[in-house]
Amino acid sequence: MSASRPSTVDPALVDFTALARWMDDQGLPPGDFTEITELTGGTQNVMLRLCRGDQVYVLRRPPRHLRKRSNDALIREMRVLAALAPTPVRAPAIVAGCPDPEVLGGAVFYLMEHVDGFNATVSLPPRHAADAAIRHEMGLGAARAIAELGEVDHVAVGLGDVGNPTGFLDRQVGRWLGELDSYAAFDGYPGPNLPGVAEVADWLDRNRPSTWRPGLMHGDYHLANIMYSHAGPEVAAIVDWEMVTVGDPLLDLGWLLATWPETDGGLIRPSAIADAGGLPSRAELIACYAEHTSRDLAAITWYRVLACFKLGIVLEGTHARACAGKAPAGIGDRLHAHAIGLLTQARSLI
Repeated sequence: MSASRPSTVDPALVDFTALARWMDDQGLPPGDFTEITELTGGTQNVMLRLCRGDQVYVLRRPPRHLRKRSNDALIREMRVLAALAPTPVRAPAIVAGCPDPEVLGGAVFYLMEHVDGFNATVSLPPRHAADAAIRHEMGLGAARAIAELGEVDHVAVGLGDVGNPTGFLDRQVGRWLGELDSYAAFDGYPGPNLPGVAEVADWLDRNRPSTWRPGLMHGDYHLANIMYSHAGPEVAAIVDWEMVTVGDPLLDLGWLLATWPETDGGLIRPSAIADAGGLPSRAELIACYAEHTSRDLAAITWYRVLACFKLGIVLEGTHARACAGKAPAGIGDRLHAHAIGLLTQARSLI
């Protein structure tokens, strides 16, 4: 049994001999590894596309430099994806997971089926690029797909102990103000110049929904984390589940609305589908979600404001790191501008 690998793949990421031995123990088809490609995207985790025994897989492991909770987050992710397999949620199918960090030199990992789809923020196939009706339906599909996740009974699928939903909404504002305060530790950071942070925080505290129902939430739901079918407008899979938890699923819809490609600070990065146009409005997304959920959307503006507030503070963290020389200055400046746009969007809603 051979475990060949191309020299372009960093051997520190994957010990292919150990991986082959582990895959054999799982009863997966044997053979050489071929067509190994490191996939890039918005995730900090490492993903490799690889073939073995005429099967195509995607291997997912924590970042190259492990952080304190990297393995725990990936174990939770693989557990959630396995639990979602029998549900309608468009999630990548787990082939096999390895929660033992000793197999790959300290990193847990899992194999999932390769998703035959494309990222619409990167490029559009000719059919999708030429047809505004397809792009409109793609946008509605994003709302339907996340509504399906919010309808999953997390207790029934065995995920009742995931996350800490008690007091989830109550602690959001304080949690993220504390994160913003922590950036003062970065040398060279002049402090947050985010107009309206205190105003938005006060509004969120005063208007917090009094009742809500816990459920599974993706945690980072936007167009760049959706794969679409080459055959049409259907969502092929929601990807990058490292932030998944049990909280309030309406925050996922708020996140989609906050980042939706319009002219009010929502768009964070260049996007092929946004440039092509034809996407539904935010009001249409809300209406579509409402048709596929049992949740009350009366306070959806609050969730959109919270998403703007939270994401703006997250992006400001990269600006703070850039001021300290720990991230590229250009990226820091760009994300600081987007953070201001998100806070501006939030203020316009309150």
